[in-house]
Parts: sequence; C-alpha cells; structure tokens
Amino acid sequence: MTAADSSPVSSSNPLSPCIGICRLDARGYCEGCLRTGDEIARWRGMPEPERLRYMREVLPARKQP
Repeated sequence: MTAADSSPVSSSNPLSPCIGICRLDARGYCEGCLRTGDEIARWRGMPEPERLRYMREVLPARKQP
C-alpha cells in the first residue's frame, strides 16, 4: 500500500468514477463512468457520502448486461 492509498480523500481531489472516456450515450449516460451530464456537473459539490452512494449503488445499477 502506498501513502496515497492510506490517505483519506480530500475535498480538493474528490472520489470520482471518471476513467477518461467522456462521451454521453443515447441514454444520456457517460460511456466511461455512467454519470449523467448533470451528475458530472454537480460531482465536486456533492458531499462524500452521496458520491460514495453513487459509486456503490447508482452507477453499477446502470451497467447494461
């Protein structure tokens, strides 16, 4: 484990599902992270518990089989 792995997430570098593939699909979801344009815009202002909920529950549920 590196020092970066053990450090808490700071508000200057919020937890993000972004993988650098930034295109909205026909459903309006980013092809890389599955967030909507509105969610991407609001991401930095979201409280950390809300971001965690998105990453653990909301975004995985959007994956197509």
